[in-house]
Amino acid sequence: VGNGSMVAWGCTSREEVDPVSKKALELGGTDEGAPGLRDYHSSYYAAFLRDPDGNKICALHRLPKA
Repeated sequence: VGNGSMVAWGCTSREEVDPVSKKALELGGTDEGAPGLRDYHSSYYAAFLRDPDGNKICALHRLPKA
C-alpha cells in the first residue's frame, strides 16, 4: 500500500471503464475519482479507486496525443 504507486490498465473504450469501476466498488473498493475525462489530456478517460487493502488502481482509456 502506498500513495505514490498505482496499478493501471488500459481499456479498449470509455464504455469499458465504467463497468470496471462499478465492479471494483461492488467488491469493496473505494472511489478515488469517478469515471470521467481528466484535464491533463484531452482524451484521458479514467476511474481511480483503492482496493480493500488500500492499493491504488486505475482503469483508463485514452487516445494518443495528436
